[in-house]
Amino acid sequence: MTAAELKTETAQIEPSRTKRLRAATHDAHKVLDSFIMSAKPFENRVNFGKFIQTQYLFHRDLNAFFFNEALDQLLPDLKGRQRLGLIEQDLADLRVATPDSTDVPFNRDDTAFNLAEALGWLYVVEGSNLGAAFLLKDAAKLGLDETFGARHLAGAPEGRGLHWKTFVAALDAVELTAEDENRVISGAEAAFHAVLEHARRMMS
Repeated sequence: MTAAELKTETAQIEPSRTKRLRAATHDAHKVLDSFIMSAKPFENRVNFGKFIQTQYLFHRDLNAFFFNEALDQLLPDLKGRQRLGLIEQDLADLRVATPDSTDVPFNRDDTAFNLAEALGWLYVVEGSNLGAAFLLKDAAKLGLDETFGARHLAGAPEGRGLHWKTFVAALDAVELTAEDENRVISGAEAAFHAVLEHARRMMS
C-alpha cells in the first residue's frame, strides 16, 4: 500500500472534525438544551423575549469573529452568517430590553484570540442555526416568524441544509495541528458553557 493510499484509508476510518466535535460536546449540548427547554421559552412572549436576550448575549460574545480576515479566508460567507443584527431587531419587535453586555470576551480589535478556538465557537453558533428550524415552528405558535420577532431563526436563502454542509466542508478542510484540534474542542465547549451561563442569567 502506498503512502497516499494509506492516508486515504486512514481518512476514511477516522471521523471528521465536525463529527468529533459533536461527540466531544454531546454532554454540554444536552445540558444546555435541557435547561433552555425547562425555562419554557415558547410558553409565552415574555419567556421568548428572555430566550432572545440569551441569544443576544451569546452572539455578542463571538460577533468579532465574523469580521476577522483570517477566519474569513477559511470559512465561506462568514460575514453573511452573522445574526446579531437580526436578534437586535427581534428584541425591538417585542419591545424587550437589550441586556448589558459590557463584558465581551472577544472584540474586533483583539488579535490575540486563537483561531482554532474561534472555529469551535463558530461550530456551535452554526449548529444552532441548523436546529433553529424546529424553534421557528414553536415561535409561530406565539404569532412570530421570520419577519417579526423570530427573524434570527430564519433559514438561509439557499436552505439550512446546504448552508450547514458548506460550513462543515470548510471547517473539516482546515489544516490544524494536534494541539489546535484540541483547541477547537475547547472553543466549542466554552461556547456551550457561555450560552448556558447567559441562559441561567436571563431565563431563570
